[in-house]
Amino acid sequence: MTLSQLRALLAVVEHGGFTAAADRVGMSQPAVSRSVATLEAELGVPLLTRCRDGVKLTDVGEIVTRHAREALRHFDLIHTEVAALAGEVTGTLRLASLPSATGTLIASQLRTYRQRHPRVAVRLLEGSDSEVRDWLDQGVVDAGVVTLPAPGLLTAELDSHEMVALVPSDHRLAAQDVVTYEELAAEPFIRSSGGCARVFNEVAHEVGVRLDVAFEAREPSAVVEMVGAGLGVSILPTVGLPEQPSDVAIRTLRPRTVRRLAVAVSASAAPAAKALLEQIAGSRIPVR
Repeated sequence: MTLSQLRALLAVVEHGGFTAAADRVGMSQPAVSRSVATLEAELGVPLLTRCRDGVKLTDVGEIVTRHAREALRHFDLIHTEVAALAGEVTGTLRLASLPSATGTLIASQLRTYRQRHPRVAVRLLEGSDSEVRDWLDQGVVDAGVVTLPAPGLLTAELDSHEMVALVPSDHRLAAQDVVTYEELAAEPFIRSSGGCARVFNEVAHEVGVRLDVAFEAREPSAVVEMVGAGLGVSILPTVGLPEQPSDVAIRTLRPRTVRRLAVAVSASAAPAAKALLEQIAGSRIPVR
């Protein structure tokens, strides 16, 4: 069993196939296939099953993948921690972000980070709030943008911003400056699955209403388009809010609802991830 075999296996799993994995690790597709096949032969069990959508881990493959991530993380830490003792941050930073936060909050932070730590290679993934948290828990990424609170992780707050109500411009609620949760609960609701639902669902529970979810869309732009088409009402954060079309009205939401975003890492994160956390936190001590 070699490190290159483990890296090839993880690349196939994380990128959904052998061709994409080959591009990521700088090997030919046949070489990646041979590495995984040789690893399976040494262990005496299949680790992957090929399916129409790509590949899927077997039960044994899940176990091997978990240990492979830990083995490679510890191997990489040999280099990064030795360099850190000399005052230099090296290695790879695997960062997961929410689509709404990448351009508005993360891009400028990464620009500063690359200037400060030019020897760190940055890999960026995007996903929903739950996906980012899962990737952090599984060790797929070193740092991630999460919604606070995030128990069990070290965090540095990126931003806090209000959430607003979206209604069709010809809807009766568009004539109001302020829209309440009770009023939204009486309408078909379009829920964003990108990660902000947890915030407004908690507020809805506190005020004693249940939003009548009729549709769900991952991207905020799709939510806006569906509201504009008259399919329902919605709630979105002001950060990353798509350009407002003429057929959508954005109104103040009551009770006031605030989403707090942070960059999070585990307590055992590599120096490259902790350097990003420290940059964002500034002189503040990361909080749990």
